[in-house]
Amino acid sequence: MRHILAKGALAVLAVLALAAPAGAQETVRVGTEGTYAPFTYQDDSGKLTGYDVEVLRLVEAKVPDLKFEFVPQPWDSMFLGLEAGKYDVVANEISKTPERETKFLFSDVAYFHSGSAIIVKKGVTGIHSLDDLKGKVVGAGTGSEHTKLVENYLAAHPGAFEIRYYDGNVTPVLLDIAEGRIDAHVNDPIVAKEHADKLGLPVEATGDLLAKVPSYFVFRKDAKGEALKAKIDAALKELKADGSLAKLSQQWFGQDYTAD
Repeated sequence: MRHILAKGALAVLAVLALAAPAGAQETVRVGTEGTYAPFTYQDDSGKLTGYDVEVLRLVEAKVPDLKFEFVPQPWDSMFLGLEAGKYDVVANEISKTPERETKFLFSDVAYFHSGSAIIVKKGVTGIHSLDDLKGKVVGAGTGSEHTKLVENYLAAHPGAFEIRYYDGNVTPVLLDIAEGRIDAHVNDPIVAKEHADKLGLPVEATGDLLAKVPSYFVFRKDAKGEALKAKIDAALKELKADGSLAKLSQQWFGQDYTAD
């Protein structure tokens, strides 16, 4: 009797397998901050959007068997969530570092090239470089690549200025600059302007860019991560070749930030 039931169960499974659609989509969960405009944020209707999000929607159109599901996640636990399997990919204007590359996979193709600049209150003069921050209080986002520039400078120039740390949300940092509680911040000037304009804050970028940094999608170092990376890289190469990525950058920023 058990053998008959077992054979029956196998037959049902076989029928279900045959009935499954050949082109079934794989749902891929994407960790993203959702508060880091214009790269990842909610619009007025509550829909998640932003340049990083829309790049993946272009990828989705190129790879029909992938369906992205976005998971809002605070910046300070972004990589922990990826390690824990809470999602499969991170899309949050992430740059490579040697430490990150020991733990995670990065797309071969950079989908954006961001910059790091000093952000100050409008009207402030005399701050154009990190050397000009001597004796100042500098706000820094915990764990960001922009912050590493500040930390590396301070390591080479001990006591030059004070660092005051914030979580990943840039808004409190800009508010503190506007209110005079801190003197400066280092971040992407595009992000700073987006938030300052939205909130009506008198802050601005000053001096030349401190660095130009490419952004990548990030995956776990496992078989699934390798497979997703290969699919997304192939799509990104197509999007670069056919001009779609450059067009999206123009739509969001008024110029092409995708060129290597």
